[in-house]
Amino acid sequence: MKAISFRSRFLLVLLALALSALACQTVTQAFDRATSTSSLDPAPTQPAGPAPGDTEPTPTSTLVPLSKNQQLDIFEKLWKAVDEEYLYADFNGLDWDQVHTEYRQKIEDGLSTPEFYVAMDDMIYALNDEHSIFLTPQQVAAEDAEYAGNTDYVGIGVYISYLPEKQRAVILLVFPDGPAAESGMQARDSILSVNGIPLNDEEGSALDLLLGIEGSQVNVTVQSPGEDPREMTITRRQITGSIPIPHDVLLTLAGQRIGYLVIPTFSDSGIGSKVGEALAELSADAPLDGIILDNRLNGGGFDDVMAASLSYFTSGRVGYFSNRQEDELLRVSGKNVGGSADLPLVVLVGPDTVSFGEIFSGILKDQGRATLVGETTDGNVEVLWGFSFDDGSRAWIAHDTFKPINNPDADWEHEGIVVDISAPAAWEDYSTATDPAILASLDFFDQQ
Repeated sequence: MKAISFRSRFLLVLLALALSALACQTVTQAFDRATSTSSLDPAPTQPAGPAPGDTEPTPTSTLVPLSKNQQLDIFEKLWKAVDEEYLYADFNGLDWDQVHTEYRQKIEDGLSTPEFYVAMDDMIYALNDEHSIFLTPQQVAAEDAEYAGNTDYVGIGVYISYLPEKQRAVILLVFPDGPAAESGMQARDSILSVNGIPLNDEEGSALDLLLGIEGSQVNVTVQSPGEDPREMTITRRQITGSIPIPHDVLLTLAGQRIGYLVIPTFSDSGIGSKVGEALAELSADAPLDGIILDNRLNGGGFDDVMAASLSYFTSGRVGYFSNRQEDELLRVSGKNVGGSADLPLVVLVGPDTVSFGEIFSGILKDQGRATLVGETTDGNVEVLWGFSFDDGSRAWIAHDTFKPINNPDADWEHEGIVVDISAPAAWEDYSTATDPAILASLDFFDQQ
């Protein structure tokens, strides 16, 4: 599997499961670590060094101490993996041999296990590609849990993005039948404070308080777009299950039935099948006249999840993963649910569309299947390979770029995915009914 990543300011969340670490091996697996811009009911701690959001909560188990020889073994394997497999042969101007000398000496001088993990993250961070990253065994366990769809924690049941510049956390979606949904909280609502503590620091520390003991209560200040803030008291419960795909039928002024789906991530292995289920539900009562895929929050995930989601809308050869050695073809096996393979298609994108979220959108445009509406993305389409080590730690290393089949010279990493219709719209500022990007999309269908 392939993936993309960048270092994100967003929170990890506390995982209530004990999860096993991967066996020692170097794997040709990759993960679209992009951002997500989101997390579940947020995390009590940040990992050492920046880490992506859009992940399941992090286990709190104690690190297993590593001997100096074990540290050296992991270090040598990590350094060699970058030396042989890193996408950029010049290491972005970094003297990689000097890096070897510097960090080996640090280990020889003596590092505790936490210090060692910080050092390995710093070493990868020095590549300065904003994508490659080193994860501790605890972070790996959280990552694996997310891919498996193992949401299991005590909170209020929201999937959020923290916006420090606006001192609020915006709700991307709520878990059906969870406490937040039952209290009336909805996607696009903002959380301004928790238990009277405002979200006024870089980490959004007050969000930690959304987690707690089952049956306990938490007070939150919530604001819906265009409305005054309101106080709510919510009882925490166990939240389980995979990430949902919000969907609905929207009507154009001319009365066309447009299926609207929000795809928040490709990190959960069940997303592909949930997209199919949503399409079937949307077309069950009457045929659809078009589809809007809201990809503005999609921070990426795994290539197989992206391909499974793509398969409802296109098929065949769609592009190449390109690295220092070769180009590897990406082929999608198509399927048709409720006319999804042929219906007019709009994809909404923006600054928070990242990694495989960008590649997914770019492919549909390159294939002539979709009109892109919103804001041109920032460009973050390097594909990462995962390398796992004896202790359960893992490094994600930039290994490939992506070349679309019809425009292989396109530079998505630097130019982003360019929209066809500009319609800037911050998710937290509008309801679905007033969102400029959605309104522009509905108008587009009426003009066809």
